[in-house]
Amino acid sequence: MKTSRNTSFRKQYLGILGVSLAALVSTANARENDAGILYTTDNASAGNHVLVITRNRGALSVTASYATGGRGLGTANGLGSQGSVLLSPDSHWLFACNAGSGQVSVFETLPGGELQLTDIVGSGGGQPVSLTLHDSLLYVLNVAANGSNDNVTAFHFGCGNLTQLPGSARSLSAASTTPTQVSFSRSGDALIVTEKITGLIDTWLLGHDGMATNHQVFASVGVWPFGFAVGRGDRLFISEADAGAPDGSSVSAYGLSDSGGLSVISGKVPTEQTAACWLALTYDGRYVYTANAGSASISGFQVNSAGRLKLLDNQSLPAKTGMHPADMAFSQDGQLLYSLNNGDGSISAFGINFDGGLEPKSGLEGLPTTAAGLAAW
Repeated sequence: MKTSRNTSFRKQYLGILGVSLAALVSTANARENDAGILYTTDNASAGNHVLVITRNRGALSVTASYATGGRGLGTANGLGSQGSVLLSPDSHWLFACNAGSGQVSVFETLPGGELQLTDIVGSGGGQPVSLTLHDSLLYVLNVAANGSNDNVTAFHFGCGNLTQLPGSARSLSAASTTPTQVSFSRSGDALIVTEKITGLIDTWLLGHDGMATNHQVFASVGVWPFGFAVGRGDRLFISEADAGAPDGSSVSAYGLSDSGGLSVISGKVPTEQTAACWLALTYDGRYVYTANAGSASISGFQVNSAGRLKLLDNQSLPAKTGMHPADMAFSQDGQLLYSLNNGDGSISAFGINFDGGLEPKSGLEGLPTTAAGLAAW
């Protein structure tokens, strides 16, 4: 009887295990085959367009192009900023910078990735290069151009339309700082901007009316702060390009206080790569990745419970020379990381392993090298 019960148990266990393994394989295949949409802009000076890129059964292809109604800059390697294309949290609205004409376009996303232009407005400054949205409040980061200075400007968003808040424009630390990104804190109570050339980080507190107040400026731990992400507990993870010094770039982590102050958690952790400009944080907050434009690679960092950074053993993923990886975006399920490589007009795709390692997937070629911004769902 004992042998019979054990045999019966083993059969039941193996049957359950077989079902579990089959379910895991089925889930993995489903993730690989899931449809998804990516958006970027061609940044064309004659007329800017949003390019719709569809992921189907693991393959990427450009399926549509929509005029923004504005103009891009037409410059190689994009805009040199992070966040020039933005999806709303529910993926129902898409916002795009028109740096050449000083405008922001709004699109409604429709089934199948189709877009419908609903509004185009002046950006409140020279050249819009980065966007951030919290609830119905959108802030635009403008680079100095045509007699205007660097600034951030606020808009109310509702029913597909943007309305500039009068008197909301706020100057940065100087007239021209080469700013690279704007973002809200997780709570939406503060605004953050990185200034590349000055090596400064700006913060503001936000009132109930959406106006930015209490402007503070902090020196970056590393040289040339560029892209960043805001994680749990309002921790900031910022890439530092180090003026393109060979293998000199780094990432730092900061804590943002309720008063808008910054405190260093993990300062200037080396990527051991060149020109880490763009940065992405996984949805679960466990890993940070930098797109290293100078060395055509991506570096990964583990984030511990205190917010401190550790370079992963598989710290860089080499790419082709001249690739110039730039804006990055995660798929909606967080299983894939995309990199827009506007050096050679391609997109790279990577699966994210449990240990933070990146596994190359099928990518896309044939995009314009002027392309700027990347959003995905």
